[in-house]
Amino acid sequence: MSNSLESAARARIVTGLLRDGDRVLLCHRSPQRRWYPDVWDMPGGHVEAAELPGEALARELREEVGVDITAPSGPPVHEVHTDTFDMQIWLIEAWTGSPFNAAPDEHDAIGWFTEDELGGLSLAHDSYLALFTRALADHRARPKGQALFG
Repeated sequence: MSNSLESAARARIVTGLLRDGDRVLLCHRSPQRRWYPDVWDMPGGHVEAAELPGEALARELREEVGVDITAPSGPPVHEVHTDTFDMQIWLIEAWTGSPFNAAPDEHDAIGWFTEDELGGLSLAHDSYLALFTRALADHRARPKGQALFG
């Protein structure tokens, strides 16, 4: 018999690293949020029961920033694992619609940031700055059509 801590499932989280040229899109989590308040984060959220991660990401991006994407079929570009959640992050470079704050109850702002602006932000996870920097550097260095981090 296992205790409740052992049997409690960690949350499954999906996020999209939306990159438009030399900028990434981030959402500022409202100060009233229970988890990770008052920090900049990527749009995304929880994977629901019986939902595939790529489908969850497409749903979350539509709900949070009002864009439609094709659910990613390849592996994520980065993963974060903690005691309470497992997060998968996909690079998203194509979408339909113009991003806007479609979830003002969750975010009090969204914005596009260049590499130079990222260092001054309070980010939701300490691995984000290196991830964003790598994604933006990769964009500058690779010919069109070449795979990310390839």
